[in-house]
Amino acid sequence: MRPGAAFAQGEDARAIERFLEALAAEAGASRNTLLAYGTDLRSASAVLEGALGTAGPDQLGRLGEQWSGLARATIARKSAALRRFYRFLMDEGERADDPSVALPRGQVRRPLPRILSHADVDRLFAVLEKRVADPGRPEDLRAAALVELLYGSGLRATELVSLPRAAIRSGQPFLILKGKGGRERLAPISERALAAVEAWRALVPAGQPWLFPSGKAYLSRVRLYQLIRALGAEAGIPPDRISPHVLRHAFATHLLEGGADLRALQTMLGHADIATTQIYTHVDNRRLIALVNERHPLADGSAAESASVDDPEQAA
Repeated sequence: MRPGAAFAQGEDARAIERFLEALAAEAGASRNTLLAYGTDLRSASAVLEGALGTAGPDQLGRLGEQWSGLARATIARKSAALRRFYRFLMDEGERADDPSVALPRGQVRRPLPRILSHADVDRLFAVLEKRVADPGRPEDLRAAALVELLYGSGLRATELVSLPRAAIRSGQPFLILKGKGGRERLAPISERALAAVEAWRALVPAGQPWLFPSGKAYLSRVRLYQLIRALGAEAGIPPDRISPHVLRHAFATHLLEGGADLRALQTMLGHADIATTQIYTHVDNRRLIALVNERHPLADGSAAESASVDDPEQAA
């Protein structure tokens, strides 16, 4: 049977399901990624009347023309889904060629992360400290624990709100998290964050499974966003400049500014690809330039002079 012959009308659906299963099992793709890829592939199959698996460059070229009115980011995502699908078919021996060369690239520049300055963070924590000074407001203790874990440990919003009550233990300076794609990582927990969590957990009933309960489940992401933006407003930070994810960005950026190793930062953030972590280096350009100008042996000839004075063997 020639490659691709199995993909008669109606065979696309089964091929897409097998591809998604492989993507989940082999690449550890997240649920959101699988949903997005599945939607894009099924939509393309519908346009091609069930012939996505056997489509040639000409058919994919027409598919690209239909996408011409879409945003570049959307085109890039759809093209990426189809390229990966055709690589899977080739790996499985079901196609001998890759027609995805006909797809538009739709390349977009990854946006730089929004971050908070050190002054912004200082104002935010000043608001929290003022609130926590009032022992009659347990919601302020909760807010302090949330912000300490976002900025002090770089947790994602979903990871944070769904923490079990027993996830963080007194005297344990790290937290084991299961992040995107089911990957586990160690997140550091500062003494400040531990203290904030202990103060809040003392108010959470012992039988409660969640650290941040709300109703029958845990605090929603939407409510977390609302709480963080309300705190930001009180600290004079506009709502479009602050969110749980912005605090995670600030965690990464400020660590990098302080000299953190990029690989260590990748591990703490739970990034599968260090290219994702490298986006934070943009904020450190001035420090890196200064470092080269001040420390490089050829910066001003001082290294050669010091060698002649301090190290006679090198001078010789």
